[in-house]
Amino acid sequence: MDRIYMDHGATTKPDPEVVNAMLPYYNEFFGNASSLHSTGQDAAKVLNRSREIIADLIGARSDEIIFTSGGTESDNLALKGIAYHKKNAGKHIITSIIEHPAILNTCKYMGETGFSITYVPVDDQGVVNPEDIAAAITDDTILISIMHANNEIGTIQPVKEISKIAHEHDVLMHTDAVQSVGKIPVNVDDLGVDMLSISGHKLYGPKGVGALYVRKGTRLQSLVQGGAHEFGKRAGTENIPGIVGFAKAVELANQRLFEDEKHLTNLRDTMIKKLLDSIPYSYLNGHPTLRLPNNVHIRFNFVEGESLLMMLNMKGVDVSTGSACSSKSLEPSHVLMALGLPPEEIHGNLRITMGRENTMKEVDYVVENLIDIVRKLRAMSPLAPKE
Repeated sequence: MDRIYMDHGATTKPDPEVVNAMLPYYNEFFGNASSLHSTGQDAAKVLNRSREIIADLIGARSDEIIFTSGGTESDNLALKGIAYHKKNAGKHIITSIIEHPAILNTCKYMGETGFSITYVPVDDQGVVNPEDIAAAITDDTILISIMHANNEIGTIQPVKEISKIAHEHDVLMHTDAVQSVGKIPVNVDDLGVDMLSISGHKLYGPKGVGALYVRKGTRLQSLVQGGAHEFGKRAGTENIPGIVGFAKAVELANQRLFEDEKHLTNLRDTMIKKLLDSIPYSYLNGHPTLRLPNNVHIRFNFVEGESLLMMLNMKGVDVSTGSACSSKSLEPSHVLMALGLPPEEIHGNLRITMGRENTMKEVDYVVENLIDIVRKLRAMSPLAPKE
């Protein structure tokens, strides 16, 4: 069997149609979209068309899409851009304790530079309570940022309800939708958000490109000074090949959304059931139904997640123990800690995130090998009950 890749929460392999779409913009249509000559205007046309395609996926207007280098830059632009622009109106921001490091570390920085940050908790399935958001709002609150779906455990947040609360208090609402766009239906009007972050490489597009949706009329300060690119919100010559690939990936995601969601949900639910039924002392992390269709996050007592990962790697399977952006940290997962798990259970976790190319045969292979690996590791553990 070929190598099995099930770490799509970290990144996805660019779709062949994405790569083919990008190639002409490296060697034939290489113009600067800001140039007035024909070569430049050819680039400008495809830039505008790409903006329309991405806006269409999330129910936005094309002039509400700002291209960035990816999800992290989009999150930074949303938080800092609003905070710096509205600093005379208030300096309080609300977020959750299970956000991606792109939000948490940006909030930490802003807390060190004069802003006040409130981190709301989650329940034992990783869900934010909108009432906690309402209780945290003060007269000084200018922005709420709650992720749409968690990158580790896949829990989907009640963003629509939180947006409603935000607007009742005249507070702006941002959501990091890097993990959800392209996997489940996402509409900015339905969610009621003022800003939304997207990343290309999470949905079979290229790395190094993303976007921030900014609702018409929402004013934010640019973080990069230079030319008037991206409506004056993000200076720098546009990455046309990356943007073309990003748009192609979005176009494909739009065409395949419901088919992919159905396929992935079937794989996910089958894997969860087989693992929980076959391996004692194993538990699902995150919400059982309000979760991304491709996310399986399970903890196995009496084993180490890194050992599971490495032994699966030797069997030709790529998975992770959590966020790729935190993989070099020795600290336990802040998301799992927020769920209230005992410390001894936090280290025995696996995040398996599947993609549209994965099959039921591959699910069976991974389950079969995980059962065997957990049994072998527990046999060496002095803490594990003996079979």
